Amino acid sequence: MAWISHHGWKPPSAPLLATIGSNPRVFRRVERKITISDSSSTMSTFFFILYSCSVTFYRLMLAANRDEYYDRPTEPLGFWDDNPYILGGRDLRSKGSWLGVTLSGRLAAVTNFRERGSLKKNAPSRGLLVSAFLVGRKSPQDYLELVRSIGHKYNGFNLLVGDHSGLFYYSNKGNNIYRIKYGLYGLSNHLLNTPWPKVEKGKDELRNLFAKEKVSFEELLDTIGNQEYPPDDQLPDTGVGHEWEKLLSPLFVTSESYGTRSSSIVLFEKKKRITFLERNFIRDDKGEIRDYDTRKFSFSVISS
Repeated sequence: MAWISHHGWKPPSAPLLATIGSNPRVFRRVERKITISDSSSTMSTFFFILYSCSVTFYRLMLAANRDEYYDRPTEPLGFWDDNPYILGGRDLRSKGSWLGVTLSGRLAAVTNFRERGSLKKNAPSRGLLVSAFLVGRKSPQDYLELVRSIGHKYNGFNLLVGDHSGLFYYSNKGNNIYRIKYGLYGLSNHLLNTPWPKVEKGKDELRNLFAKEKVSFEELLDTIGNQEYPPDDQLPDTGVGHEWEKLLSPLFVTSESYGTRSSSIVLFEKKKRITFLERNFIRDDKGEIRDYDTRKFSFSVISS
């Protein structure tokens, strides 16, 4: 456990703590050598619950897996050098992110929308939609209105943004902005709560964990680390072919060159404290997971 200071940033009254640990772990590897268009390669699955009552300790809980090619350069969870009030992982190719928070309590997350058809070759990175919200000061509603006006320039995406005023969702494949009501949600690579097998399985298994007054990180990580495949007749048909549909169907994806790179847990406490944990999986040259690195940050929200 160590103190962390980023470019002169001083921790709030409740100290910022980071723990980085490593433990051996072996995961089953699927022997497949396949490729997918790089512009659509990042796939993520998010599960989150927004609470309405005082029974639990939390206001918002989110659990997520990020799937990507293993060789795509990525910065693990940390405060960004160019914006030290933003905490999140970072795609070093586009400088965007898939999930991040700020010291003032803003949150943004994105998933790609998987569908049949050609992709825009020169479309801007969808991860920059996360970065732009975290850097900016627009309200979630105003920001999503802006995104809606330019959404046609991007390949398909789902975007979650929120702050103290609430949590909001927009997809350029649905074109409506929704305020998230209290309840449990699953979001993969189609519209919010689309009942894909992995989404339904994750919601079913996380429902009991999310109901606890205090949550165990390891229980959450074990749940979203499930590698079971659904029956073939339950697989969606998104135009990527049966082999990819099968590979992408578990909560935790693994293959020789592509799979779940990291798992994340984000907890917003009702006492205005945020905890962000990320577990990055370390693979050998055959794609097998042999170890992992865990980073955990906790801080009190600073009024903006």
